[in-house]
Amino acid sequence: MKTIKVLAILSLTALLSTGCEKILEENPQSQIVPAYFNSPSGVLGGIAGVYNDIRGQWGTEGFTVEMQAGTDDFLQGVSSGGGPAYTYNGLNGSNFGSAWGIAFQDINTLNGVLKYGQTIDLPETTRKQYLAQAKFLRAFWYFYLVQTWGDVPLNTEFITVPSQAASRQPVAQVYEQIIKDLTESATDLPNQPTAPFLGKAATKPVAQLLLAKAYLTRGWLNNTAADFTQAATICADIIANKSSYGLDLWQDFGDAFVPANDYGKETMFVSDHVLDPKYGYYKVGSGESGGAANNLTPWFTTWNYPNNSGINSFKSAAGAYVNSGTSLMIRDSQYGRPYVRMRPNSYKWPSGANAGKNYFLDQAFTNRTVDSRFSNSFYTVYISNTSVTNTATAANNKRGIGYTTVVGADTAVWMPDFEVEGAPQFIGTRPFKGLVVPPSLWDNGIFPSLKKFMDPSRGANFNDPSTRPCVLYRFADVYLTGAEAYLKAGDATKAAALLNVVRQRAAYRKTNTAAQNTAAATAMTIAAADVTVDFILDERTRELFGEWQRWHDLVRTRSLVRRVKAWNPEAAQYIQDFHMLRPIPQTQIDRVVEGPKFPQNPGY
Repeated sequence: MKTIKVLAILSLTALLSTGCEKILEENPQSQIVPAYFNSPSGVLGGIAGVYNDIRGQWGTEGFTVEMQAGTDDFLQGVSSGGGPAYTYNGLNGSNFGSAWGIAFQDINTLNGVLKYGQTIDLPETTRKQYLAQAKFLRAFWYFYLVQTWGDVPLNTEFITVPSQAASRQPVAQVYEQIIKDLTESATDLPNQPTAPFLGKAATKPVAQLLLAKAYLTRGWLNNTAADFTQAATICADIIANKSSYGLDLWQDFGDAFVPANDYGKETMFVSDHVLDPKYGYYKVGSGESGGAANNLTPWFTTWNYPNNSGINSFKSAAGAYVNSGTSLMIRDSQYGRPYVRMRPNSYKWPSGANAGKNYFLDQAFTNRTVDSRFSNSFYTVYISNTSVTNTATAANNKRGIGYTTVVGADTAVWMPDFEVEGAPQFIGTRPFKGLVVPPSLWDNGIFPSLKKFMDPSRGANFNDPSTRPCVLYRFADVYLTGAEAYLKAGDATKAAALLNVVRQRAAYRKTNTAAQNTAAATAMTIAAADVTVDFILDERTRELFGEWQRWHDLVRTRSLVRRVKAWNPEAAQYIQDFHMLRPIPQTQIDRVVEGPKFPQNPGY
């Protein structure tokens, strides 16, 4: 049932792949003409094409790196290929900005929809919903642009004549337009998805959440109490009306990431990806590694378990993990395709204020015995999926025994979140058939993989891209956004109350008794005095790790430079205040040859 709903919007995109989509990719300013929007199918096609272009960013490698690298959450994996986005060293307009061009093309398409869609032959309620979708999507793209680059060109008229002139408008004007579009779209969007915008396209609560985020972000920029209050009020309204919106939290945090629940009650807004190639770019068995709007999210934070889990791996004299022997694992659909692009930031600081601490375990995912989000977000146990025989005399086998691993029963690799004496081959003095890899041995090649987005449905085609949707907004984010807004508005009590809803949900485990869950919820409950901006940022890491929000979270809260210097050893020496804005793509600057030059952001 849910799959059918998802296809409703994407099927139109596919049908228009030789029209709307192609035009959007090439040059909409000269190829989309007013006549295109003179029918309901043309208007709907323009909207569908924009949804399609969102799919071409969220879930792809370059965009994912831009949204998350160079933060406190992530360091480079061994196969990252390096790159200024991780370190800020050499970051410039030639190596950043994957979504700039497509965002402005989409905005122009939406301007056409809004201009000519006013007169199409449709029932008034249907026409309003079409126009509301267009306003939401225009605001969606502008909110991304203004958070990322600051002053940007503000276009609200449909451009049909190419121009080589362009200018940037102040952030304040851009926010005014974003807030206007979202306010109007929230008025006309339905409470829950209705045809033809089924699945998890924009609805009233989605527009409200984005509006709250816009107010909150503008409030941070200007220190405006009214904006914080407005953001808090909007989030409270969404929560109060959650039943009419069909929204709620799953009782178990892990259930939010079960594939069967991708379109469930906690999911608010997604970028769709589907198995049937008629509705997207997916080619069964192709094993595509990038491009073509494929969702590769499950693989980016997956270590190379087939090649780095040698049965007799050992700890060097320097205390580093050394891979040795036949691999205990082979690649499969459960543990995914190992890209090793980025990894959780588990660097242990040798000195300074954070001496002896690592961000991952000592700052972000604390209280792991009670808080279920660490165990629900990361693989720490890898069960044997291939039989391997180890002889007592094999090179680097220090156990003194031989054995054969049992598929589906033996633990091939265990990554405890605490130190284990004797690792990686022993637990204390007891020989371990697999490998024990505690935090002191985690590095850029071996670490707990993020499992939230894993797609075991790949089956035999486990090298294929995922056909799960990229979930851009979850209902939990309403509580977190509201808590931040209440804190900034001066009401830490209400901020704590919203955080406690999310934290107490995180305390729940299906394996607990009712009494144990009650005690866990109590242990996770915080008081108003506990709520700070840093606490909320840590809470957002615990709840939203890997969900394309971290860079904007740190920029919004003016915390990027401070927290990167405190926790990210790769970027600490390079990051500066001007990195709070990204560099304008050089292609944009080069194209403006009429009138004043298009200005680059300071520092680049």
